[in-house]
Amino acid sequence: MKRAFVFPGQGSQAVGMGKELADAFPVAREVFEEVDEALGQSLTKLMVEGPLEELTLTENTQPALMATSVAVARVLESEGGFKLADKAEFVAGHSLGEYSALTAVGALALSDAARLLKARGRAMQLAVPVGKGAMAALLGMDIEPVEELVKEATAAGEGVVVAANDNAVGQVVLSGDKDAVARAIELAKEKGVRKAMMLPVSAPFHCPLMQPAADTMAEELAKVTIAPPALPVVANVTAADISDPETIRKLLVEQVTGRVRWRESVLFMGEQGIEQLVELGTGKVLTQMVRRINKEMTGTAVQGPAEIEAFLKTL
Repeated sequence: MKRAFVFPGQGSQAVGMGKELADAFPVAREVFEEVDEALGQSLTKLMVEGPLEELTLTENTQPALMATSVAVARVLESEGGFKLADKAEFVAGHSLGEYSALTAVGALALSDAARLLKARGRAMQLAVPVGKGAMAALLGMDIEPVEELVKEATAAGEGVVVAANDNAVGQVVLSGDKDAVARAIELAKEKGVRKAMMLPVSAPFHCPLMQPAADTMAEELAKVTIAPPALPVVANVTAADISDPETIRKLLVEQVTGRVRWRESVLFMGEQGIEQLVELGTGKVLTQMVRRINKEMTGTAVQGPAEIEAFLKTL
């Protein structure tokens, strides 16, 4: 079976994340300890004990999710006696999950990924004053009508609003200035969208308002070594595979303001013959989207010891 390993983004965090892994596997503990050392903070303690409000701060959430995903990947390799590259054709990640994917296949060092994501989270939070930006989910409306909706909302008043995440069939996320996003929601309701709702996020990610954060990430990414990944990475902003380190660096900067083309990424992998997406890390968000995008593809979420054991038996 041809498979790809995929890595979740923000929204999958929960207090207690990574605890079972750390308790059961020394290699997982090593990942968490290395991330703690790189950041100069006990992120692991925050992940295990909370409070949720602090864990949900973007600068903590992003490295925490990456650490958990990489821990799962390394446990799989250790327990299974293989490298991810031996068992898959591609890796991909949703937004910050792209950093997890790159780390899992050796393009980024774990310590560099942790520091980059800390900086990314902080820069994204600071890019737009609190209360100025917003994000909203539109359910039951596909990307093409949403793009028309965005044009109408933009023409009808001031402010930025864009389609930030094309997650699945009938699941698109808007991002931008709060008033412009609200205007787009009202237009969507007029056009019969099944559900339109503001999301409880602290900043408007993946839109032009994030340009200050993109500038910061260009500086931060210039400081690190990016190696050729052991597997091609399907990039968020192009929905196509990349392996060249300098292209990876460039697209990681573009990703901050660019659309997460997740639906297109999954369709691309399907076109390459991928039959199974295996989600490594916390939650099952990407797994639940698979069938809505490609009915021929299956999704499997691998998080804790029991799921790791079950998945290894399928190989």
